[in-house]
Amino acid sequence: MSNPIHSLLTPENCTVVFIDHQPQMTFGVASIDRQALFNNTIGLAKAAKVFGVPVILTTVETERFSGAMWPQLTGLFPGRKPLERTSMNAWEDRPFVAEVERLGRKKLVIAALWTEVCLAFPAIQAMEAGYEVYAVEDASGGTSEAAHRCAMQRIIQAGAVPVTWQQVLLEFQRDWARRETYDAVMRIVLEHSGAYGQGVEYAYTMVHKQPPLDVRYGAGK
Repeated sequence: MSNPIHSLLTPENCTVVFIDHQPQMTFGVASIDRQALFNNTIGLAKAAKVFGVPVILTTVETERFSGAMWPQLTGLFPGRKPLERTSMNAWEDRPFVAEVERLGRKKLVIAALWTEVCLAFPAIQAMEAGYEVYAVEDASGGTSEAAHRCAMQRIIQAGAVPVTWQQVLLEFQRDWARRETYDAVMRIVLEHSGAYGQGVEYAYTMVHKQPPLDVRYGAGK
């Protein structure tokens, strides 16, 4: 089939992958505001955690070049050590591919630094291996706007699906009657979704007369 229709993401049918969200890689990002990149990536990670989606963390040359993965990211998954690589291409790392295969899910939601290398290379090879790739564009970044744009075009032409972190969050939730995750999703929205989050906060406090965020959820929790 030349133009397959990829079904919607659910917490049961995908794995979320974070590749090389490390200081040295962050320094080189020029295609997106770095604070926005950080916000979006952590929002995506929280979404995966709330819905119990399997997560793979992987890093490259931590000791010699890139530094440790962002502690705000690894801290969401205590006890899970990122898979360390020497290869720029995670799909050329046997332990990484083995973990993808062990989890057994054919939909891979991938965010990576940099887009033109650490996202594009494994995305293309994963699709060659029969996986569906959903590239989280706003939780990835390239060394220039052109580098990011060309890399995204390349993987889209190869069959990848571009998504945003908030799209993934809401695709997991899907139905506001899903009460077991509703409050946690609203907290992610309030903390990471900018104007949307502010709108939710306004509705809570001004329309429904609920306490503000720090009282409602507990500051620092």
